[in-house]
Amino acid sequence: MRKFNIRKVLDGLTAGSSSASQQPPPQQHTPGGREPEVQETLQSEHFQLCKTVRHGFPYQPSALAFDPVQKILAVGTQTGALRLFGRPGVECYCQHDGGAAVIQLQFLINEGALVSALADDTLHLWNLRQKRPAILHSLKFCRERVTFCHLPFQSKWLYVGTERGNIHIVNVESFTLSGYVIMWNKAIELSSKSHPGPVVHISDNPMDEGKLLIGYESGTVVLWDLKSKKGDYRYTYDEAIHSVAWHHEGKQFICSHSDGTLTIWNVRSPAKPVQTITPHGKQLKDGKKPEPCKPILKVEFKTTRSGEPFIILSGGLSYDTVGRRPCLTVMHGKSTAVLEMDYSIVDFLTLCETPYPNDFQEPYAVVVLLEKDLVLIDLAQNGYPIFENPYPLSIHESPVTCCEYFADCPVDLIPALYSVGARQKRQGYSKKEWPINGGNWGLGAQSYPEIIITGHADGSIKFWDASAITLQVLYKLKTAKVFEKSRNKDDKPNTDIVDEDPYAIQIISWCPESRMLCIAGVSAHVIIYRFSKQEVIIEVIPMLEVRLLYEINDLDSPEGEQAPPLPTPVGATSPQPIPPQSHPSTSSSSSDGLRDNVPCLKVKNSPLKQSPGYQAELVIQLVWVGGEPPQQITSLAVNSSYGLVVFGNCNGIAIVDYLQKAVLLNLGTIELYGSNDPYRREPRSPRKSRQPSGAGLCDISEGTVVPEDRCKSPTSGSSSPHNSDDEQKMNNFIEKVKTKSRKFSKMVASDIAKMSRKLSLPTDLKPDLDVKDNSFSRSRSSSVTSIDKESREAISALHFCETFTRKADSSPSPCLWVGTTLGTVLVIALNLPPGGEQRLLQPVIVSPSGTILRLKGAILRMAFLDTTGCLVPPAYESWREHNVPEEKDEKEKLKKKRPVSVSPSPSQEISENQYAVICSEKQAKVISLPTQNCAYKQNITETSFVLRGDIVALSNSICLACFCANGHIMTFSLPSLRPLLDVYYLPLTNMRIARTFCFTNNGQALYLVSPTEIQRLTYSQETCENLQEMLGELFTPVETPEAPNRGFFKGLFGGGAQSLDREELFGESSSGKASRSLAQHIPGPGGIEGVKGAASGVVGELARARLALDERGQKLGDLEERTTAMLSSADSFSKHAHEMMLKYKDKKWYQF
Repeated sequence: MRKFNIRKVLDGLTAGSSSASQQPPPQQHTPGGREPEVQETLQSEHFQLCKTVRHGFPYQPSALAFDPVQKILAVGTQTGALRLFGRPGVECYCQHDGGAAVIQLQFLINEGALVSALADDTLHLWNLRQKRPAILHSLKFCRERVTFCHLPFQSKWLYVGTERGNIHIVNVESFTLSGYVIMWNKAIELSSKSHPGPVVHISDNPMDEGKLLIGYESGTVVLWDLKSKKGDYRYTYDEAIHSVAWHHEGKQFICSHSDGTLTIWNVRSPAKPVQTITPHGKQLKDGKKPEPCKPILKVEFKTTRSGEPFIILSGGLSYDTVGRRPCLTVMHGKSTAVLEMDYSIVDFLTLCETPYPNDFQEPYAVVVLLEKDLVLIDLAQNGYPIFENPYPLSIHESPVTCCEYFADCPVDLIPALYSVGARQKRQGYSKKEWPINGGNWGLGAQSYPEIIITGHADGSIKFWDASAITLQVLYKLKTAKVFEKSRNKDDKPNTDIVDEDPYAIQIISWCPESRMLCIAGVSAHVIIYRFSKQEVIIEVIPMLEVRLLYEINDLDSPEGEQAPPLPTPVGATSPQPIPPQSHPSTSSSSSDGLRDNVPCLKVKNSPLKQSPGYQAELVIQLVWVGGEPPQQITSLAVNSSYGLVVFGNCNGIAIVDYLQKAVLLNLGTIELYGSNDPYRREPRSPRKSRQPSGAGLCDISEGTVVPEDRCKSPTSGSSSPHNSDDEQKMNNFIEKVKTKSRKFSKMVASDIAKMSRKLSLPTDLKPDLDVKDNSFSRSRSSSVTSIDKESREAISALHFCETFTRKADSSPSPCLWVGTTLGTVLVIALNLPPGGEQRLLQPVIVSPSGTILRLKGAILRMAFLDTTGCLVPPAYESWREHNVPEEKDEKEKLKKKRPVSVSPSPSQEISENQYAVICSEKQAKVISLPTQNCAYKQNITETSFVLRGDIVALSNSICLACFCANGHIMTFSLPSLRPLLDVYYLPLTNMRIARTFCFTNNGQALYLVSPTEIQRLTYSQETCENLQEMLGELFTPVETPEAPNRGFFKGLFGGGAQSLDREELFGESSSGKASRSLAQHIPGPGGIEGVKGAASGVVGELARARLALDERGQKLGDLEERTTAMLSSADSFSKHAHEMMLKYKDKKWYQF
């Protein structure tokens, strides 16, 4: 793990970082004319960046291994990753530097070590006796391609088979090659006229270590005698071999072939197989060979004391089973069980009671590594049930489309979610304990609750307990349940805005204190959920349809019914009851037959049973307007204290009262400005210009931003006259759009769908991203970038708060702050009725306040601080059970009760001010309220842009944390915006990172590092220091089981296991040295890294001293080696000189 020393970075930030130079502004004003004095405790020493843990299923797995004594499972991947699993909660992730695919893994059983063979022909020895495993040795083959490895139990000699058909032997202690080589031509001799192909199998006879079984791809198998260095028997079959397995008595072995057959051979009868089986072939009556089947990729032969042996195989299905899922076949005696898998099988291993190959194996389970899952089958129970998987490997059950991370949640949340989630557990699992149970848990120094929420493409949402660097699923919510599913292909008119995944989650807004959950989906739908421990059945799902338009002068628009003109208090009319589900959804109000007033999805009109957990409170859908699909939602916020939900897209903003089920505000973005619009835009019909908004922010052109050094207020009347060229371009563009045919609207609609999970980024980045990550990037229409930037200003950030709405305000009041993609912040005042029953009867009045602030770049995040620099969280109402009738006293209390408010109390001085912290794609500002003066400003990046910004708590203080598209992670103090950390972490290589990166409190962050894995990291120095203690131990000292007893008669007459002195056979003294050009030895960072990781405090001092001694010892060792080498070189020189002298001793000078 590379440690970053950030102090030097921060003393003078280099020009290449982000030119984040702090500018102490001269215009720092506060209400009383006093300078704000906020004590900032955070310093650069509090920050350090390091990866903590990786959760989820290993992406693109390629190899599997198991240590039967330590009970640890290892999985290798095509990207060179190594994942180790012990008992639930003990996991480890390592990475090979080159990134080559792992082709095979071999444990040194009960030794705390593992050998990995990679596709780049390197072998690596991993030390697992430290919390973060490291490579001790590497060996790079230069002239041979490695195809298969075998390490016998309790042996230090590793057999390595190659593509040329040769076998080399490696000493795993020193990681050097032995001079002993088995050449392919010597092995097959005259049994075959052609090359036998690569080595696909190596294993020693379980009863005689001196006999090595070598399988070649072409179908030839050789039993090689290691002592006499010759082949004892050669077995040939006319079908290619995929794998070989021994019977434990060493008298028979089984081969699997490419035509779907298994051949069983007696060791002493090489002429023909004893038995040929085609497990899935149709047996023909007239004795002909069965029809060929698909290759059997692997076979295992396991014996039991009490019954028939198990033959377990993957593949081998007949060719006529089209569409049949991949299968694992278990043959036991006369019964054959075919177990269907959800994904293709990468590898499987049988778990047995003994590590000794020459004893009855007693198999008890099969671990099957699939392309996207890990399955464990119980062989001891009838019907072969699977074990319930305790690892968090189902993150990708449906592709992740967004995620949120919450640290330091209310303590009762995890138990509440766990209790409702426990009822969702599937039945029918094996009753036994999970058998992979090696290692020990770390000492969890962090005790605060952490929750991760993932949103998925199928509309599901998963809540995960992420406390103390572990991960466990708590509860799963299926949001698609509220919609009608189309039964057949013809009945699919309403979801055609999206090609696939019409229920995909785009945005999650969650209030942990009140447990209110709000989601926005790809089909322009919003669902509000309440948490309840009671089951309820609702007759009619409450639903609202909202018509967000991009035209304001159209008097015929039905929008007028929902949003009266601005001067009138919006929503002053009494809320209308919810009409039944059959309203505008089925009708088309447009005269020319275009779809109009229709939502994209159809809400169920039958009663819905809602299980304990999250229950739908209200469904809001944007509707089609004049043949145009609704634009996707770009921002969302919910507030439990006010009973409001707000969302926006590139057309405008809508505020909904979810208690009264009424739309309070429905405005185009331009209308929010009123007369203060700095761009002087003319509204236009949505039919003339449309921009499919992706799941994120519109493109920003820096040239369009007006000077923003001074924060704008309603009185400053900023105006930016338009460039005539721009107007000309705009008009030309409108003409072009007008000439497009109606087919284009269909194309745009499909484009919206295709971009459903895509964040809009500056165009120069897009081509790279599309190439590198297909899982999230979809094709996008050229129209998106060509539409003029100003015409579509999307809502990019929303924040409910209790603060000063206008300059003249003397006290804070509830309001909504709205940020747009053009860097504008607008404030909407909220006038709430009293609590209790009045809240349900009187309307909430919302009205734009006229306050406008400006920043450079799209607004990402807003927050508020009090005078002491502490965070002012939005008001919330604590959670209570809604589905239980309250008693009279309780009702009385509720009538009087106002929602929990966390704004300054009235007893404080009126002059007490607040700070608004606003972070955009380019800069951050701290605004003093109510004066609206810019107190501090920081240009975060000039050349790149911020993807994610969060205001987070750390070490009893708060800071702004940012992740830039150029790969930098930065933190800034608040309120002064002093740079505290700037580390280059990872470049934005794909859209998945952009969609899922998030910071949370206590120095935690995460992102989706692959489609199946979450990578967690920390930017806290304290967590980095404690990480070593928190990580689990993989290796635990365990006694190796006793070897099987040979028995009296076997000992007397032979037939027991024959041992072999491999040291004598393969050592340098007998076999000589291997050719130097064959392989290159590379020492690994291994043990020293482990010591460095553990070094902290007094222990650290000792470890450092030991490290210094180790390094000194290493240097002395090197010196000794060099001295020995010089001595031997001097020796050989003197020997050669002596020989020369003897040769020419009696010759005269003229005879030379």
